[in-house]
Amino acid sequence: MTAHSHKKTAIPDLRRLIVAALLLALAPSALADGAPEAAPKDEDGQIQLFVENDMLAGTDRYYTNGIKFGVGKVLESVGKLLEPPSNRLLHWLTDAGPGTSVGLFVGQNMYTPRNIRIAENQPYDRPWAAWLYLGGVAQRVKADRLDTVELDVGMVGPAALGEQVQSKWHALVGAPQPRGWANQIPNEPAFLVAYLQKRRFGGGNIQVVPHAGVTVGTVMTLARVGGIVRAGHNMTGFGPDTVEPGGAMLQSIRCAADGGKPSGFEWYLFAGGDYRLVVRNIFLDGTLFRDSPSVDRRNTVYDLTVGLALRYKQLNFSLTRVRRSEEFTTPAGGVGAQTFYSLNVGWAFQRAP
Repeated sequence: MTAHSHKKTAIPDLRRLIVAALLLALAPSALADGAPEAAPKDEDGQIQLFVENDMLAGTDRYYTNGIKFGVGKVLESVGKLLEPPSNRLLHWLTDAGPGTSVGLFVGQNMYTPRNIRIAENQPYDRPWAAWLYLGGVAQRVKADRLDTVELDVGMVGPAALGEQVQSKWHALVGAPQPRGWANQIPNEPAFLVAYLQKRRFGGGNIQVVPHAGVTVGTVMTLARVGGIVRAGHNMTGFGPDTVEPGGAMLQSIRCAADGGKPSGFEWYLFAGGDYRLVVRNIFLDGTLFRDSPSVDRRNTVYDLTVGLALRYKQLNFSLTRVRRSEEFTTPAGGVGAQTFYSLNVGWAFQRAP
């Protein structure tokens, strides 16, 4: 596909891949450990904030900002909209039992061309795009295995408020104003369902945490595999929490995974990677049902990560440097890799009985 607007013609291929991806997601359930499942404590909750941005890398382009705010076991009346479907899918994909837990997230991602000061359409660069969504997540832990299902629904296009948020933020920090949002992909409802499984091996001060999963939907359709190696002290959970669908760990699940509330000071350094086979990316391929700007997407993408995670009592913090390989090409040639930073801050608490 070229960078010009077009009508999509690969819907049958997308449908076939969705079926294949769901079959792939079912496979890990056959690997379930036989250890008894720990039940999360209902009184545990958590508030989490995630921010991803390329500012610290000295750029303002491509995947330029992602923000996600999440709660576990708090907004129960609102969560009923999305948490039950995620929970049912988790039970369908795995042998999840009563030890599952649910949470709710709201987030926004923004994508821009290399030069945000150009008001005219840039047909040979990444399209302007934004994605605003509400997500429900269901998780369970069994021995040293973590299963997560996340369902996100929302809007892409002007309704995602990318122009308003980026313009106000740039005005606040004194950065150049983005001028090309009039050329963004059009409004369209969008969704994704993500399944991610993590395992952990080792003990003491060094652990290996591999992962594998699939994402299906009009926003993203992909299969992925990867992991991290971490070294530190008093390590809990399954690695740092991240913005990506399925990447955050609920506090009640963390406690169930580690036999109770984490105590003492926890820290670790980590390094790893994530390899993805991408069949659809709405921010590169354009909207599914309407003519849209697009570019030639690369079918394989990888991330290399390195970072630090800290936890003291109820507070946790992680900072990750992400080096992402080239995601698309243009008639003028490749556009190169991208570097951005991912920050997570979380606070755990006990709800009143």
